[in-house]
Amino acid sequence: MTNTEINNDEKQKLYNILVEEVKEKVQKLKEYGMSEKEITSLLHTEEPLLKLTISKNYRIFLGDNRVEVHMEPLVKAVYLLFLSHPEGIVFKDLPDYRRELTKIYSEVRPWGLSERALQSIEDVTNPLLNSINEKCSRIRAIFQGEVDASLLDQYIIIGKSGEAKKIALPRELVVWE
Repeated sequence: MTNTEINNDEKQKLYNILVEEVKEKVQKLKEYGMSEKEITSLLHTEEPLLKLTISKNYRIFLGDNRVEVHMEPLVKAVYLLFLSHPEGIVFKDLPDYRRELTKIYSEVRPWGLSERALQSIEDVTNPLLNSINEKCSRIRAIFQGEVDASLLDQYIIIGKSGEAKKIALPRELVVWE
């Protein structure tokens, strides 16, 4: 056997010993009541939050490399509405934001608002319909493809049922050009 082979064998043995120790420690944490999710979060290396830039023509970019986040106009308008309200919005209060959402949507969709577009705004601000939840799901799916899973909740619209939903991203990381 060569020195490299011996070193690789020794490394593999050490690796196996360390893996067994980690498994034992994880089992202990579970016994003390820690959930899988909490354990996973401890083991996950923290990625830095990326800056979110909104251009003058409402294009959305992530990070210093300006990777564009593509959204259809109504989904983007909903996202920008929530981004404009760091305190959050309670879904049952969405009718109060209809005029503001219409303004944002008309700027995101410069070719005008048809009757169908206006109906879509009506639907998304109607808390009795599921339209707002559908838009939030689309936003989640879009950002799942753009950011690390550990950071996802910072960039999407989240909140407990009946409470204000918001985008948690610190506003110092949001740049409006």
